[in-house]
Amino acid sequence: MKTTEQLALLQDFYRDRLALVHRHVEGAKLVPDYEFNNTYQYIIAREDVHITWVAAAITDLGGEIPTNITALPVPTAVKKGRTLDGQVAVLEDDSKQADVFVNRWRPKIETVTNARHKGMLRIILGEILEHKRFFTLALAGREDLLGRRMPGASTGDGVLPVRWVE
Repeated sequence: MKTTEQLALLQDFYRDRLALVHRHVEGAKLVPDYEFNNTYQYIIAREDVHITWVAAAITDLGGEIPTNITALPVPTAVKKGRTLDGQVAVLEDDSKQADVFVNRWRPKIETVTNARHKGMLRIILGEILEHKRFFTLALAGREDLLGRRMPGASTGDGVLPVRWVE
C-alpha cells in the first residue's frame, strides 16, 4: 500500500471513528442509569485516546487531520430527556453501530502494510468490540461493568445533567 493510500485510509478511519465518538457523547446524555453512564464516560475517554493515536499517524505521514465529520444521529426512537426506553434504544443502537464499524473496517485494515499502523488500528477495533460487550451487558442489566461498589455506597443523586462540572 502506497503512503498516499494509507494516508487516505487513516483519514477516512479518523472521520468514521470521530463520528462514532460524537454519537457516544450524545447518547451518554440520554442514559439516566448511573452505572451505565459511567461506562459511557469510560468508553468516551478511551475513544479520545483512539482519536489521538490516529491523528498522530496522519500527521506522521504528512497529512491533514480531517475536519469535515458527519455526525451519527441518536436513534429516532429516543425522545427528549433521559428515560429508560431511550436508554435501551441508545444502548441497542450503539451495539449495532459497533458491529457496523468493525465489519466495515476490519477488511480494510488488513490491507495496511505499515505494521505499526495496522497494529494500532487492530487494537482500536478490539476495544470497539469490548465497548460493544459493555453495551450488551448493560442491556442485560449488569451494573458491575466497571467494577463493584463497596457495600452501602450509593450513587448519590444519579447522573449530572452535564459531562463536565467546573
